[in-house]
Amino acid sequence: MENISESPAPRPTRSPAGKTLDFLSGFGLATALLLLLGLLTWFATLEQIDNGLHATLNKYFHWKAWYLFPEINGKMVPLPLPGGYWVGAMLLLNLTLGGVIRIRKGWKHAGNLISHLGIILMLVAGGVAHHFSEHGNMLVREGSTNDTAVDFFEYTVEIAEIKDANPSSIHVIRGASLDNLTEGKSRIFRLPNLPFDLEISGYLTHAMPVAVNERAPARGERDADGYYLLNLPPKIKAEENTAACYARVVNHDGTKSAPFILAGAAFQPFTLRHGDRVFTVDMCKRVWPMPFTVKLDQFTAEFHPGTMKPSKFVSKITRIENGGEAKVTISMNEPMRYEGLTFFQASYDQSGKTMASVFEVVRNPADKWPEYSLYVVAFGMLVTFLTKFGGFVAASTRKNRHV
Repeated sequence: MENISESPAPRPTRSPAGKTLDFLSGFGLATALLLLLGLLTWFATLEQIDNGLHATLNKYFHWKAWYLFPEINGKMVPLPLPGGYWVGAMLLLNLTLGGVIRIRKGWKHAGNLISHLGIILMLVAGGVAHHFSEHGNMLVREGSTNDTAVDFFEYTVEIAEIKDANPSSIHVIRGASLDNLTEGKSRIFRLPNLPFDLEISGYLTHAMPVAVNERAPARGERDADGYYLLNLPPKIKAEENTAACYARVVNHDGTKSAPFILAGAAFQPFTLRHGDRVFTVDMCKRVWPMPFTVKLDQFTAEFHPGTMKPSKFVSKITRIENGGEAKVTISMNEPMRYEGLTFFQASYDQSGKTMASVFEVVRNPADKWPEYSLYVVAFGMLVTFLTKFGGFVAASTRKNRHV
């Protein structure tokens, strides 16, 4: 009598949606994304030496960078890589699908779930910081006060009417509306309550006005009242760049004035008359007000013996708010966190009659999230260890009882 063995039942065919879900939540994709992040970080570390930190971060990790070609010693590497922002976004999706939604549930796997949630929080913190953080600096001299910070990188155009020798009705055009107006592109900005609008074009990240009779334009640059904008190589320290652009007044009847230059390197704003009214147009770094006033009571600087390398900067300040005062000490490793702002002791200035402290001011809604995420990951790993250890002890006890 023949033995007839039953063949195993065929596996059900996965739908395209199921295959896509398997791929997006798979461990193989997570491994590839982590390797890509490591490679991007390595190339960015090498490249920032020549191109500066800010420019390199924008090239490798800005949300607008879908892909890039790395450079080593100024030479392009023929290896297209995806932008780090989108690699991180894919990793976030992978961890959410595979490490939270599809992970095995139960108390034995609770530690893994907690650790994955901690890593997700860290990735989300990076995205929030990328989109919403602001960086600036504040200089305060001993005995003086200041209640504004100057943005590190963003240049704005400010239009103000001068009344009684003071600016009023200030209109601000933010940098996000300017930095894409490169050569050949222009935009008219409507200015409510003013008798004209403003057309801006030819925005340059780092440039300076040059007189035509001193240095003739080499590339056919536009002439504006005997001057043109000389495009300069970006500074390694991006905060030292001085942006510039061309502008012209657009009257409400459609007529336009002759073009004029706006430059961050200019010492005075451009002044224009419209009838009997006087206006100024200026390009300058964005100034953002603080919710309190900072008074510098005392600044102390210590240096390593025989060098000018700083070993310690300490600023004793008074924080003035709503008629109240609070004494605070800010040092190199002890920033002040208050009202969603973080004040770091960045540098100092001794060019004036009194010493001045330079604070780096950061507004980051996710400032403490990476720290919290590390606590969550550590707790998850502890839960995993205790779960495994408890299971091992229980198994050993059952074995001994059996023997």
